[in-house]
Amino acid sequence: MLECVVNVSEGRDMLRLRIIARACGPSLVDVHADADHHRSVFTLAGPGRRDAVAGARSLAAAVAEQCSIVDHAGEHPRFGALDVVPFVALGGTRIERAEAADEARKFGEWWAREFAVPVFLYDDADPEQRDLPSARATSFRSREPDFGPAAPHPRLGATAVGARQPLVACNCVLVSREISVARQIAREVRERSGGLRGVRALGFFLPEARRAQVSMNLVEIEHTGVQDACLHVRALAREHGTDVASVELVGLIPRRDLDRCTDDFLRWSRLDAESTIEARVGKGPRWWPGDPPPEPV
Repeated sequence: MLECVVNVSEGRDMLRLRIIARACGPSLVDVHADADHHRSVFTLAGPGRRDAVAGARSLAAAVAEQCSIVDHAGEHPRFGALDVVPFVALGGTRIERAEAADEARKFGEWWAREFAVPVFLYDDADPEQRDLPSARATSFRSREPDFGPAAPHPRLGATAVGARQPLVACNCVLVSREISVARQIAREVRERSGGLRGVRALGFFLPEARRAQVSMNLVEIEHTGVQDACLHVRALAREHGTDVASVELVGLIPRRDLDRCTDDFLRWSRLDAESTIEARVGKGPRWWPGDPPPEPV
């Protein structure tokens, strides 16, 4: 089964997001919209390899029609309107990962050709295996696009397209409003600063919630899963005189990571079985833009 987790630089206009969601067809299994980050994540997956591929292309065409990076302002770093497009081989075998990388390169070439948007490849899709943070740091500076023009599209910007292993994206919203506290916790928890293996983290302030947030990508979930990461953030928050007010999953989580969580953690975090990729395939998303978000089970 192939998954595609598309990050779009639009998190506030629910009508536009609904149009994009409908373009995905039956492969859409989850929608996560964030007004503060001005960003949405569309998860596509299906039992057939073509389901996510066709859905991703339809989604991208809708983004090109509906979205613009001009005057875009949000907390999350971004390349462009269609910001990041990773293809994920959920089975994880070498053959499946090679197929995911091939589909990512085909998608990147198609997007650049049809819409004149520069594309930067990352992880398994990139012959040099450069990761996403590296692509963000070097694009249009020391690194030229892999496909498309040498300068950003005036309305759509650029796009990062990759093939990677399954990861978990989650946010820990703090009781504190101090962004300096969130940034310090992010430094302490992320791997490159000596924290937990496979954790990438940033600290943000959320204007609507009036809270600080530690935003994490867990890219090696076999070493650091959602429970270990969130409980570590909670422990660090308490050391800094605050606490975690809530845990927010961005997209879906592989069942194998949720199965490792204790009942106490699941009650505290309010994650549930319906948060898994496996539970949503064939059922469609629990939430559509413009509708009230569902309460956790």
